[in-house]
Amino acid sequence: MTIAATRTTTAVPASALLAAGAVSGPLYFLVSLTQAAVRDGFDVTKHPASMLSNGDAGWIQVTNFLVTGVLMIAGAIGLSRTLEPGRGSTWGPRLLGVFGVSLLFAAVFKADPGNGFPAGTGPATISTAGVLHMAAGSVGFLSLIVATFVFASRFSREGHRGWAVYSRATGIAFFVSFAGISSGNANAVVMLAFWATVVLAWGWVTALIVRSAR
Repeated sequence: MTIAATRTTTAVPASALLAAGAVSGPLYFLVSLTQAAVRDGFDVTKHPASMLSNGDAGWIQVTNFLVTGVLMIAGAIGLSRTLEPGRGSTWGPRLLGVFGVSLLFAAVFKADPGNGFPAGTGPATISTAGVLHMAAGSVGFLSLIVATFVFASRFSREGHRGWAVYSRATGIAFFVSFAGISSGNANAVVMLAFWATVVLAWGWVTALIVRSAR
């Protein structure tokens, strides 16, 4: 006699996935800025947040990358389930998912120390892990930038002019600051602009997900 067993699977509700994505940005910056304020030798005018992965307390930022990466991927899945079919409904969430995956890679391959952080560190050096970290960051940031324009196109088509302008402005600002820091001339102004536009971009992601959840 053959006994057929049936298995039921309960999918995670889209609302829960969206909630996870919505907290990814605020959590990332709460953890990063708290460390930036208290860790010896760290200077936001010289160092990007990824350098916090170094030193005795580096595990905190590594964990931050891992947790926020998973939350961002969850948010992207939630968006893919809730967006109505149309322009950007496929590639918008996928690009945000790539950004989430890049955070996981950033946790595995740490940024190189240097420029006085951790305290006492000399000039920055380049390691294989550091190169892979920069590659992952570049892919993730560019995916996020493209996502802003994909959603801007969707909003324009739907007649949501304000959201379209907001999305494009975020993408342009982030691209300009990312290009500046990638040029190798990361002075204090460039570094602060990069910090500010990363906050802007994460804020856009949070606003986008909250809008979808509503």
